[in-house]
Parts: sequence; structure tokens; C-alpha cells
Amino acid sequence: MANRLSKAIIPLAELEGLLNTAYSSNELSTALDRHFILVDITNWNKAGKTSATEQWQPNCPIIAVAEDDSDLPPMVDLVAGTDAELDMLTRAITDNPVASTMLVHLLRSNERSTTENALMAESLSYSCLQNGASFKNWLKQKKSGTKLLADKSPPLLLERENNILNIIFNRENKRNAYSALLRDAFYEALVLVEEDKTIETALISGLGECFSAGGDLDEFGSSTDSALAHIVRMTRNNGRLIDRLKSRIVFNLHGACIGAGIELPAFSNRVTARRDSFFQLPEVAMGLIPGAGGTVSIPRRIGRLRTAFMAISNQKIYAERALTWGLIDEING
Repeated sequence: MANRLSKAIIPLAELEGLLNTAYSSNELSTALDRHFILVDITNWNKAGKTSATEQWQPNCPIIAVAEDDSDLPPMVDLVAGTDAELDMLTRAITDNPVASTMLVHLLRSNERSTTENALMAESLSYSCLQNGASFKNWLKQKKSGTKLLADKSPPLLLERENNILNIIFNRENKRNAYSALLRDAFYEALVLVEEDKTIETALISGLGECFSAGGDLDEFGSSTDSALAHIVRMTRNNGRLIDRLKSRIVFNLHGACIGAGIELPAFSNRVTARRDSFFQLPEVAMGLIPGAGGTVSIPRRIGRLRTAFMAISNQKIYAERALTWGLIDEING
């Protein structure tokens, strides 16, 4: 274990004791510069242990070092399998402690929430972080790319084949970045699927080199009213619609599937991907959290701990690993 962290490890029994009282648990907070907790789970025995809901929850992530993420104390938020992973995670959390804490708050809560309530909590948290210092710093440091001319083509194409509706992202020149226009067009297409019962299956894919590179960075920070932005997200919430229609929706993914490019597909019952696909949640590194439903959809496929690992580490998860985890259902070429 990395020397700089070895003295910071708390035995499980000691941590359970700290979390059993409001006074001692209050000290475990990123607000007091305690950005994470390392817990030693060597003596963990599932039988007879206190459940997470009976304890005070710390206001920072709890990391365990373990070979796998099965059968762990319910208080654990993240698992590091190696010293390298531990170092990577602790550095990422230290770089963005508020976003990391907001993320684990949400994932803990959303495990017990309905889809509607979980999406509401995610959107409110996202709006909160849009006004945070970390995101504002990220915006200042972000280098503007080459400005492209406005798309004259529609952001999304619809093609009907008998009882199948093909919904195709059509922003090739922006790697199908999930802009407000694409979001709204996608919403209208999903409403069509909901209302037209003769559509048995909606097949969703993207043109060009990838399915979607995630949110359109040219639009990041453009909203000056984060409260209104929350209302807009909840009004045109494609994750909620996909969740309701998931038995009739299939996503065919390829290339980069970043941010919304995997958050939205994860709501569906069927996700296929080409072998060249990779999946990434980069928002915490920006001082944000996933904001297209990822704190709801992805944990339901791969669990809370792996979702936290994806989001905080900002690592690319390639198709084979995604299939093993259950993030996708099939590799189709």
C-alpha cells in the first residue's frame, strides 16, 4: 500500500463506532478537509453487522482496498483493487472533493429511491455543482476548440421500417455531442414511440465515428440560471422516458460512449456495442456529476461501487469489461 496513505487506514470496527454517533461522524466531512476515508475490511463478516441505514453517513467517500467488490460492508463507496488504483482514486477525490462527495451522496440515496425521485435528486445536485468553485475553475481552464459552423442538418434522423423505428444521432461533425437541440429532438422521438403503439422496437444509434462524445462542451456554462436549468432537465428528461419504454428500446453503440452517451442507454433493457466501444464518465473531473441520469441508470446495471469507480476515476471502460460488468448486454462485432 502507498506509504503516504498507510497511516490513514481506519479499522472497520473503529469506523463503525465513529459512524454510530452524530458527534464523531460529523468530523468525517470534506467540509472539514477530510476528503476520503480508507477502511480496513480485513475482519469483515457480513453476519450480524450494522447496516448502512442505521449509521450516520460521512460526508466524504469511503474507500476499501479489496480484490473484488462483492460482499463488502454497506458503508463502502469505492473499491481499490491495487495500490495504483488507490493512488488514482485518492488523487482524483482530492482534486474534486465536493463533486466526489456529492456523487457518493447521490449513489447512496438513489439505491433506495424511485426513478422519478432519483432523477430529481441528480438534477438538483448537478445544478448545485454548476455554481461550485471547481466547475467554474474548469470552465476558465477549458480551451475553446475550433468553432464549427452551425449544423444545417437535423440533429436526429428517423427512419421507419415496418414496426421498427430507427432513431439516429446525426451530429457527425461534433461526434454526436449531446446538445440541447439533440436532446429536444430525441425527446420528441421518444414521445412518438410512447404514443404510437404500432412501433414495436426503437433502434437507437449514431452516425460517424462514435455513438456520442457526451455533452456538447460548447454549451457548458452557458446557462446563467441553474434553477431554471434544473426545471428544463426535468421537463425534457429523456432518461425517464427511456426507463418507461425500456422494453421497446434497443441501443446499438460504437466508438466513444461518454457521459450521456452511456447514461441514457443504460436505462434500456437492451444495449449492444461494437468491440471498438468504450464508456466513460468524465464529469467529476470537471467539478460536476453525471447529469443525464447516470447516477440512476448505471448503478442499476453495474452497482453503486462500480459506478462510483467509473465516475471518480474517469477511466475508460472498454467493451469486454463493460460486458462482464453488465453495463452492456452484447458485443455485436
